[in-house]
Amino acid sequence: MPRQIVLATHNPHKIEEFQAIVAATRPDLEVVGYDGPEPVEDGVTFAENALIKARAAAAHTGLPALADDSGICVDVLGGAPGVFSAYWAGHAKDAAANLNLLLDQLSDIGDPHRAARFVSTIALVVPEAASGAGAAEAEHVVEGVWPGRLATAASGGGGFGYDPVFIPDGQQPGAERTVGEWTAEEKNAASHRSRAFAELAPLLAGL
Repeated sequence: MPRQIVLATHNPHKIEEFQAIVAATRPDLEVVGYDGPEPVEDGVTFAENALIKARAAAAHTGLPALADDSGICVDVLGGAPGVFSAYWAGHAKDAAANLNLLLDQLSDIGDPHRAARFVSTIALVVPEAASGAGAAEAEHVVEGVWPGRLATAASGGGGFGYDPVFIPDGQQPGAERTVGEWTAEEKNAASHRSRAFAELAPLLAGL
């Protein structure tokens, strides 16, 4: 029977994405959603917020907990929205409003200056009760970065969040697509979360 690990989010898109990423390399682990209270994310970095969420989920469930804090960082905006990506247009967490506001803010910015990157920081917290060795609670933080640039308009119905306006680097010129136009399999193989999970995988070896 697979060992359960809780993902500290109520976002079904993130749960589905993590389940696919983890299943590709660790089919012995079952990623389950978190049904507990949401902690206040008052950190000012991705790492701080990821740890806040993972600690809360581990304490509530007694299971090893993963938490992802991620966002899009735009060079011309000094790295914003960054940790405020989910709230860029207000605390309603309206993904469409966030995306439209970002596009509006960059409406006069030419393509050479639209560089951006997706960042995913994943925290792993293994509570003492789940360590199996009586060790103290263990905490780890890893990061994945996916460079690219922003399109001038949204395209594609796939993904979520800012995916429809993000054009990853490394695509063939003239055939570039936003992540909103990628399949889920393509995204999961290349995304910032998959890159962060590649760093995390060795730390999960003991689970």
